[in-house]
Amino acid sequence: MKAKIFFILILAALTFSGCLVYQKVSYEIAVDGKKSGEATVTFYDLKSDALGNKEFKEDKETLFDKLLKSDEFILSQKEEGKAVISRRLFLDKKQLNGEVKFNFDDVNVVEGIQFQDGYYFLTVQEGDSIISTNGEIVPAKNFKRIIWGSTERILKFEMLTDVNLDDLRELAPFYKASN
Repeated sequence: MKAKIFFILILAALTFSGCLVYQKVSYEIAVDGKKSGEATVTFYDLKSDALGNKEFKEDKETLFDKLLKSDEFILSQKEEGKAVISRRLFLDKKQLNGEVKFNFDDVNVVEGIQFQDGYYFLTVQEGDSIISTNGEIVPAKNFKRIIWGSTERILKFEMLTDVNLDDLRELAPFYKASN
């Protein structure tokens, strides 16, 4: 499982030709019971890997119209068990970032986090780059696991993607704060 999975699922549900990518993603999950709560997912340095102008235009429309403004996005997330509270794009040092906040009834819909035997845990591939967490990282033979105790109310982790952003097309110049 790569850090891009959540965002790719969102985009795949909307069907488009290019692909939106990002440098890193962070999760902050506030659990209010054993399995329910609210999550904030932030994507840093959003870019497009579109080669042609047509695909690039589609990526811009997907990001600025569908993901940011459409009811289609809200409905697709609801089908996945995520009740979107807010979504926004913002600039930070000329990088375009995105944030989605949502409520959930089952923590499993948040990147596959599990609750079992008094612990929350997330299992990722061995090569995935976890750059920070407030949990404990436990390496195994073919995977890594982040583990949080059941008394932890805020679960945090941040991961880098394996995408080389240098050759990609910038989206930040096309962002208008009024979006």
